[in-house]
Amino acid sequence: MSDRFSGKVAVVTGASRGIGFDIAERLVAGGAKVAITARKQDALDAAVTALGGPDHAIAVAGKSDDLEHQADTVKRTIERFGRLDLLVNNTGINPVYGPLVEHDLDAARKIFEVNCLAALSWVQQAHRAWMGEHGGAIVNVSSVAGLKPAPGIGFYGASKAMLSHITTELAVELGPSIRVNAVAPAVVKTKFASALYEGREDEVAAAYPLKRLGVPRDVSSAVAFLLSEDAAWITGQVLVVDGGVTLTGGV
Repeated sequence: MSDRFSGKVAVVTGASRGIGFDIAERLVAGGAKVAITARKQDALDAAVTALGGPDHAIAVAGKSDDLEHQADTVKRTIERFGRLDLLVNNTGINPVYGPLVEHDLDAARKIFEVNCLAALSWVQQAHRAWMGEHGGAIVNVSSVAGLKPAPGIGFYGASKAMLSHITTELAVELGPSIRVNAVAPAVVKTKFASALYEGREDEVAAAYPLKRLGVPRDVSSAVAFLLSEDAAWITGQVLVVDGGVTLTGGV
């Protein structure tokens, strides 16, 4: 598997830590070159070092929903590595918790812009610069919160439901040369999801048939599969990666 992505170049958003970093690490281990993005340059620089240095990875700091940042990342990726075959839209936010009827609408707009509109814009940028002519594969990181009502994180769930739908629409529009899929994780042990399990991990995990929460490698393995030629006849799918929790009625 060490040459699974040999000759391929990827952009992974939100990749200074957590799931995004693990995805980048899995791609580099398979022979890919990667460009990683996040907001903090120091964290990105540390991630590049952990990925093996500038021969394997570059970092571009910025806000995921900033069009200039997106264009600059794509441009620098192609300038540095000569192509852009793979895109992973991993960045997501959820700055609020509570019922929708009390939701701050400015926060809702920001969730939509980052979780949905930015993902679409990244695809547009990659398509315009390389994939439209040369093909490629795209994976969007959705969530099981988008599969059914998710009290307390309802607008986040709604944004992920939209992202999953955007995935299927793009798969229809961009085939046959570009495949577009998504993964929908349940609770994964990262800083982003810590409020959902810290101090009560055993209690939360008890609802999962596999009796544990996810770790980043559980998600990165699925993403790597969908990006690889092993998934060459798969597009428009949302792969649930959840330890079985949705089978028992949980999110």
